[in-house]
Amino acid sequence: MFEEKTINSKYLYNGKVVNLRIDEVETYSKNKATREIVEHNGGVGIVAELNNSIFLVKQFRKPFEEVLYEIPAGKLEKNEEPLKCAFRELEEETGYKAKEMKLMNVIYPSPGFCTEKLYIYYCNDMELSKTNFDEDEYLELIKVSIDEAKSMIIKGLIKDAKTIVGIMMLDHFKNTL
Repeated sequence: MFEEKTINSKYLYNGKVVNLRIDEVETYSKNKATREIVEHNGGVGIVAELNNSIFLVKQFRKPFEEVLYEIPAGKLEKNEEPLKCAFRELEEETGYKAKEMKLMNVIYPSPGFCTEKLYIYYCNDMELSKTNFDEDEYLELIKVSIDEAKSMIIKGLIKDAKTIVGIMMLDHFKNTL
């Protein structure tokens, strides 16, 4: 009923992280409209809990020109399985190797214009390993209590959507295990 039929697609940009295309569509009311679509491979975020605390990374984010607090996370490579990416990213960013992970949720951060899907995982079974940051990645790892993380959300210190979703789902998710 509410679907749109794509009449034509035109790519304006093909990049390393995103592609940009313009779709001409026929709406459900038979009108024609233009949609700007950002194609993105998606990513993962991991709520990694150790001794009633979780790991957060502090990282400068250029689009907002500020340092943000986020759960460990990363981009999916083309055709990469999200679970494999989650194991890789947790170890790269925290120095801990997961023994097991559980999918908490899949979210669409900006469904109005972007195809990005984020897979949010939970991990509480890990062993110390070593970090392996990407060459252009600079971050600081911190550990905070779950209550402190929730307080950081309420105070507006945590602004990242995947982090907010992961932390706010944590109690409910753990109660269903």
